[in-house]
Amino acid sequence: MTPASTSDVAIVTAWYPTAQRPFLGAFVQAMVEATAPGCDRVTVYHCDEWGYRPTPEQERAVTQAHHQLLPHTLRPVPTAGGAALLNLPVLLPIGLPHAEVARRHEATLRAALRGEKLSASVVHAHVGLPSAWAALQNTHPDTPVFVTEHATYLDTLLAQPESRAMYEEVLRRCAGFFAVGRAVRDPLVAAFPQHADRIKFIPNPVSFATTRPTPVTELRRWLYVGGLIPRKGVRRLLSAFATCRSEDPTLSLTLVGDGKLRGELADLAAELGVAEAVRFTGPLPPAEALRLMREHDLLVHASQFETFGMTVVEASAAGMPVLVTRCGGPEEILAGIEESAGELVEVSEDAESLAEGYRRLRARFAAGMDLSPARRTLAGRYGYEAVAEAHHNVWFPAPAPAVPAEPNPERAVR
Repeated sequence: MTPASTSDVAIVTAWYPTAQRPFLGAFVQAMVEATAPGCDRVTVYHCDEWGYRPTPEQERAVTQAHHQLLPHTLRPVPTAGGAALLNLPVLLPIGLPHAEVARRHEATLRAALRGEKLSASVVHAHVGLPSAWAALQNTHPDTPVFVTEHATYLDTLLAQPESRAMYEEVLRRCAGFFAVGRAVRDPLVAAFPQHADRIKFIPNPVSFATTRPTPVTELRRWLYVGGLIPRKGVRRLLSAFATCRSEDPTLSLTLVGDGKLRGELADLAAELGVAEAVRFTGPLPPAEALRLMREHDLLVHASQFETFGMTVVEASAAGMPVLVTRCGGPEEILAGIEESAGELVEVSEDAESLAEGYRRLRARFAAGMDLSPARRTLAGRYGYEAVAEAHHNVWFPAPAPAVPAEPNPERAVR
């Protein structure tokens, strides 16, 4: 059992669900929900980025006033797992490089702490820049800082010399560093081979606690959960859906999320003649999105790149098969269990390859596909209990067993 004095944890993150953006950082919230019950106290410091376009004079005045007022406005609110949440607005002029964004997070956290250091005995930051950088600058030198990396923007960050140097400092100073998958670890090892042995794996957690009320019997109700942005391949997905619906008019598609392509996708659905079968829900809280997973038949994702692919695990936890691209995270997640989880297709601009993947999966499912082996395996890899244990083992290492003193022959002789 961890002593009370060593189980006070601070989580520093740039992403956490808010009323305005309920999807933002759902994976961080899941990690808090999984790990907090094993701690005496967990406080989440959500450095929430607020973009704006000031003049230089406005920026100086606004930043000064913001930092002076911020400590007086903070009120902790309850969040997942019994943790406390503090939302810290980080004012960011649009277009700053990654290094400067990290320094703005650092300064905002310092202002919120009134210049003091984080008092927790363990600090865990989500992503190296900006969060781990901000945490390290606001933590006592003897306080261990751990990092989970799951950012999709590492390529641009590492391409900027100043942020690359800051990232190397994070790797050098942190007590432990964890990538959520190979798609994250591999570019970091290539960039910082001197730190390769320090970059370990701990995945994002997913709850397997809620079971599906009735099993999937037909793959008719398609579901997409994520951003409506080009990288996610949503145009290809919609085109593939239209192709498949021309063969089976009972198919429907629900798109959960928002993004700059929403209007274009609505127009495309009308152009393809499937508007009546496509529903846009907008962004939803994580609990509502998971409820929809238990009500749909098939998760479909055509992303071009994913560092992890949390929705793939969530879909399996919800008892549904998946049709997803080999875009980094999914093929790693489903290694060894592809046949019982669903169907993987190659990343492509060709919607027909996704449609053909659906046809193959539908045929296998009709022949009696068993989803339970994949669900059991993924629960053992990514379930709350497994991931919480991994974090607790590094946060609160067991004391080394006492070594008996060697007998002193001279004292033994009388």
